[in-house]
Amino acid sequence: NGEPLAVSSPVDSIWVDPREFLGQRDRWPQLAAALEMTVAELEQKLAGRGRFAWLRRHLAPSAAQRVLDLDIPGVYGRREYRRYYPDAEVTSHLLGFTDIDDAGQEGLEKAFESQLRGALGQKRVIQDRLGRVVAEVENLRAPQPGQTLTLSIDRRLQYLAYRALKTAVLQNRASAGAAVIVDVRSGEILAMVNQPAGNPNNRAELHGDLLRNRAITDVCEPGSTAKPFTVAMGLESGKWTPGTRVNTAPMRIGRYTVHDTHNYKTLDVTGIISKSSNVGVTKIALSLPAERLWQLYKNLGFGTPTGVAGKDSEQAGVLRHFSKWAEIGHANHSFGYGFSLTILQLAQAYTVLAADGVRRPLTLVKREQPPGPADERRVLAASAVRQVRAMMEHVVSREGTGLKASVPGYRVAGKTGTARKLSGGRYTNRYFALFAGMAPASNPRLVMVVLIDEPKGGAYYGGTVAAPVFSATMGGALRILNVTPDDLPNLRLAGGGPTTSATP
Repeated sequence: NGEPLAVSSPVDSIWVDPREFLGQRDRWPQLAAALEMTVAELEQKLAGRGRFAWLRRHLAPSAAQRVLDLDIPGVYGRREYRRYYPDAEVTSHLLGFTDIDDAGQEGLEKAFESQLRGALGQKRVIQDRLGRVVAEVENLRAPQPGQTLTLSIDRRLQYLAYRALKTAVLQNRASAGAAVIVDVRSGEILAMVNQPAGNPNNRAELHGDLLRNRAITDVCEPGSTAKPFTVAMGLESGKWTPGTRVNTAPMRIGRYTVHDTHNYKTLDVTGIISKSSNVGVTKIALSLPAERLWQLYKNLGFGTPTGVAGKDSEQAGVLRHFSKWAEIGHANHSFGYGFSLTILQLAQAYTVLAADGVRRPLTLVKREQPPGPADERRVLAASAVRQVRAMMEHVVSREGTGLKASVPGYRVAGKTGTARKLSGGRYTNRYFALFAGMAPASNPRLVMVVLIDEPKGGAYYGGTVAAPVFSATMGGALRILNVTPDDLPNLRLAGGGPTTSATP
């Protein structure tokens, strides 16, 4: 929105030339008091130094001036800059932070360090015996200011998503959570939020758990959120239609049994999606070569970093070659087990469903022009994708598993997911709860993926735990972006008037 997410504030640092300063021992107590340290601490900073030692970094200019006003030989000031993050923890995982030398250490601060930093200039000068500049001879190299980086993040949507995610993590006593919102038309990431979160303006409270941008660093098996892709593949093949009837009673594959949470008996393909049938998607997948599903997943971007956050900043996930699957592996892959991904990769895949089968590159940097045909890649047939989107609307209805993702006034297409967590190569009774969806389903503008990690409040299904985050965020996001509702009268009855701002 053109509002600053990170700014550099001027600060002053105090340094000393130990050789020059050591002869001023009678002034040490005075200097130590001005720097709010003991004489012993001051002496420790000087020990073993040559001609330069920092005494205190990043003081307010007024505080530094009080030290310099003491006029102690060998004590000098230097202007530096300290990063300040106006949105604090709301954008902390995304932006990362800088160290005391203003070098990026995490997040986008690290990924775009070379563009943001700029370059120092160089002058030839004349100094007196105390090292003070008395004349400038010539400029050897002009300083190069760092570039301004304009992100695709919409601050209003970031706050909406952050607030809804934090509420869900606390209410469900979850270990963590993450959510991503993507603009379908441009591939721009409009929000990326995480829990738990720390304030980057207070480095003392930052530690590993608060620094991880889980949307790109943590992987999980996607569970049932992968089923729409299997169904789209089946429809595209021509072997299946939305009305094809399938017996979803438990089925044996070698020594394994594939089953659903309930025995739904016979379902059509639309029912397979709305009821989230493992057996149904298994039969669709096994009717086609394993290579076909593997190639689809590759084309969706599974197993490959999206590249939005720079080299080595995000996980690729795991997608093994289909030759290593075996028949039960083929089945598992059809309903989201046996491979892993980040929720950003899942969001990228759902934009393919939202964009009539076309994959567009994602970005965290504001685009000057929308992606053109050269940037796009067709992954699935438009007709198959539109049919799947219609099926996914049934998920967000009374007959489906994702009713709590509904948004007054807008049609929503989505899919719930609940995946057991692996530990030591075995599945545990701990879960990832997911919801991935898009709105308005009639002409998708936004895709959102929500992950809640290890909910311990009793409920753990994606439709119960993650779907409400989608609902709480998406309605406000669509209104902020002035997206026309599908059903304006019902929106007014629900009290969903225009929203223009959001706070955490």
